[in-house]
Amino acid sequence: MFAPIQPGEAMAGKKRGNIWDDLFGSDFAQIEEMMNELMKRGFEDIQEGKPAVYGFNIRVGPEGKPVIEEFGNVKPGKRGPEISEEREPLVDVIDRDADITVIAELPGVHKDDIHADVKDSSLEISVTAPDRRYHKLVELPAKVDRKSARATYKNGILEIVLRKLEKRNVSGIRIQ
Repeated sequence: MFAPIQPGEAMAGKKRGNIWDDLFGSDFAQIEEMMNELMKRGFEDIQEGKPAVYGFNIRVGPEGKPVIEEFGNVKPGKRGPEISEEREPLVDVIDRDADITVIAELPGVHKDDIHADVKDSSLEISVTAPDRRYHKLVELPAKVDRKSARATYKNGILEIVLRKLEKRNVSGIRIQ
């Protein structure tokens, strides 16, 4: 982690962005490098009516460390960033004691075009519509009961709730 700045201490001599390197390590540097390369190339792969979507979500992981998750249709390629027809949606996974909720942003599609397949500890979401394609494989934090899946889709937001096969042991044990 980074060292806190003391009151009155100047940022003199520090390169802009060092705090990001301290917080996120090389992950953030790779994102910045890919976006700089995309800007240099002048968006030559972008066609009219086919947007380039790139974003990232930062959250605190299980060990208190930041986790960066990218989404969109801009991915690293052999000759720099490549734009795909298929987008990776922004997805949140909420792990509760008895269930797991997966929320995916899938704007511009009809609910009948959404396909969700659940396995023991993964969920695959895909959409093949005339004007939009999405795909995401979500690794779940626990094994789930496939038959328990409940899904709702409203205003471009897909929410899937899956019951865990085993509940967490929330009662602790006393250590002597």
